Amino acid sequence: MNARAVVFDFNGTLSDDEPILYRVYAELFAEHGRPLTPDDYYDRLAGHSEEEILRRWLGRADAGLVAERIARYRRLVADGSTVDDDTRAAVRFAAERVPVAIVSGAALEEIEPVVAAAGLGPSIAAIVAADHVADGKPHPEGYLRAAELLGTQPETLLAFEDTEAGVASAKSAGARVVGLTRTLGAARLAQADELVDRIDAGLMERLLC
Repeated sequence: MNARAVVFDFNGTLSDDEPILYRVYAELFAEHGRPLTPDDYYDRLAGHSEEEILRRWLGRADAGLVAERIARYRRLVADGSTVDDDTRAAVRFAAERVPVAIVSGAALEEIEPVVAAAGLGPSIAAIVAADHVADGKPHPEGYLRAAELLGTQPETLLAFEDTEAGVASAKSAGARVVGLTRTLGAARLAQADELVDRIDAGLMERLLC
């Protein structure tokens, strides 16, 4: 496959922030009387949309809860440090060759500040966030929308994902999927076309050139 565009999931993939997300959800859920263990989060919630996570754990997903979770997350990641140097180099390498997009279950207001702080704004051609779709991952809507915005077919996308829901979303759209194993491990991402433990410019060169 000759990829005509590269698409990154955000939480846990472009931004190495799943431990931060767990901390935020754990604190918030404990305040609402339903403590969350790491196993609960990684086994049952990671990779799903905001509303789905809140519904699964608290039985509701009202606007106040969403806003509070996002505000807490933004306070912890505002400096862009969750996007490491190797990932930044990989994104820039890809963007010099093909359009690059983000498809995420996160809200646009939490993605954009991190991307800007990491210095990657000019490299990102499109962002499809939770705000832009009716159905979150594992539904393929986000990837189908990204292909449309980038002016290509879904099967020409090269996607990077770190959760089962994300892999399922990209595969359902027809994309080729690279599974990043640092969040859930290799066994749970077995449906991906390839598994890697890191993203860097060397990987991107191999996949695109």
